[in-house]
Amino acid sequence: MTTWINETLHHEFRSGFFAEKILVDKKTPFQHLIIIENRLFGRIMLIDNVVQTTEADEYIYHESISHLPIFFHGGIERVLIIGGGDGGTAEEVLKHTEIKHVTLVEIDSIIIEASRTYLKSICKDAFEDERLNLVIGNAKTYVENYYGPKYDLIIVDSSDPIGPAKELFSESFYIDCKKCLNNEGVLVTQNGVPFFQGKELSSTLKIFNNLFSDASCFIATIPTYVGGPMAFGWGTDNLDIRKTSSNIILNRFKNSKLKLKHYNTEWHNTAFALPEYIARLILD
Repeated sequence: MTTWINETLHHEFRSGFFAEKILVDKKTPFQHLIIIENRLFGRIMLIDNVVQTTEADEYIYHESISHLPIFFHGGIERVLIIGGGDGGTAEEVLKHTEIKHVTLVEIDSIIIEASRTYLKSICKDAFEDERLNLVIGNAKTYVENYYGPKYDLIIVDSSDPIGPAKELFSESFYIDCKKCLNNEGVLVTQNGVPFFQGKELSSTLKIFNNLFSDASCFIATIPTYVGGPMAFGWGTDNLDIRKTSSNIILNRFKNSKLKLKHYNTEWHNTAFALPEYIARLILD
């Protein structure tokens, strides 16, 4: 059966995807999961009728949120991924041979199972990598109660602030994330499309400005997430990271020998260059 699946993230605007086939349509204990096939985007995952990822353009999102902080920092070995149940962010992070440990905390095991079954092109073998520690549980509780070795990078690859993900945008959550970081560690967050979700970005950066010495955001344009560029929050107490020269970034990238589809040093060097309407959002 073919049908249209409408995304309902925004009350005043909707977009839809024609489903050639519905692969998954299941209510988990936490949310409503749908995976469909579409001729343009390939397989698409939606949670509560909000697009999470598609086979066609997932690489833009996942390469942006992972490789930029890794190449900027230059010394990341331990990574915590919050959410990211499709495995795409973990797959990109684990491409770096210097990464020794990744913990991924996902509240919904059914998302993991569905990704392994239907989104193998996105997660590939990330869940089987011996460096990956998969934790099925509440991420807010995890960071609240974490007393293990500190992380060099925390990536909050959450869905939008709806349902169980809402608490992953709170001040208390970000404070606990910082406690899990090394002194020179970096926190990167998914903060939606500012044209539609400006309050979400402003709220996060207001918290970051009080928490970190260097708080900002970088952007990337991802076709699936309509409304213009998507914003990724950035917070660190190391003021030198974003001063790293373009030549050093280029050398790190060349030495990695990674062949990527979106990330390159030209994009990296301009990712923090914000149009005025976004710059104003993070200064308010």
